[in-house]
Amino acid sequence: MTDLRALYPWSGKKRKKKTLRPLTVLKRLFVIGLAVTILPVVALRWVPPPTTAFMLQKSVQARLNGFKDYKTRYRWTSWRNISPYAARAVIAAEDQKFPVHWGFDPHSIAEAWEERQKGERIRGASTITQQVAKNLFLWPGKSFVRKGIEAYFTVLIETIWPKRRILEVYLNIAEFGRGVFGIAAASEAFYHRPPDRLTRTQSALLAAALPNPRQLRIDRPSPYMRARAGWILKQMNQLNPPTF
Repeated sequence: MTDLRALYPWSGKKRKKKTLRPLTVLKRLFVIGLAVTILPVVALRWVPPPTTAFMLQKSVQARLNGFKDYKTRYRWTSWRNISPYAARAVIAAEDQKFPVHWGFDPHSIAEAWEERQKGERIRGASTITQQVAKNLFLWPGKSFVRKGIEAYFTVLIETIWPKRRILEVYLNIAEFGRGVFGIAAASEAFYHRPPDRLTRTQSALLAAALPNPRQLRIDRPSPYMRARAGWILKQMNQLNPPTF
């Protein structure tokens, strides 16, 4: 009887299991991480976001705190159906260098860092693009890990989206009040009109609430908020209308 092992010497050997090297594992995880993060950003270049990370977090937080009456009001509206005053107002209020920067404002970041070193109140240094990245994909907080991820998404968004799309998404997902997200929901909730009919004054008051929509009430504007809205109106007069 022929010994098969003599004809096929390798048949009797046990196959060694291939073990992935740590570097190979890291490379594969890196590729997967790129795909998982880039694909949603590419899709949202054209597709309206059905919700955002912030909307989901606010809803869950409200339920955990026992606010059973909490309701998320959000309705997407396209750029052509938004008043040009609203776009100019949020740029004037939040990020006047938005049309020209690439997602970051080095001057504002430097000023915020100086205030931090002096122990003073830290002013907001986030651009509109950074706020879009944070609201869409991340969670509230000021840790370096979160800021690093935010910077990564900011670069992706600025690379893949045009400026008009960034501003369009921002106007649609920004929080203007308790459970009120986006310019359409805010316009209907506070002024009972569609967003394309917002006036300059109404747009400025909406933009004035953006730093802290929980305390800066559009339906009950404080003297500070009215003064801020007046400042925004003056800035709007000095800014050129967005041309992107």
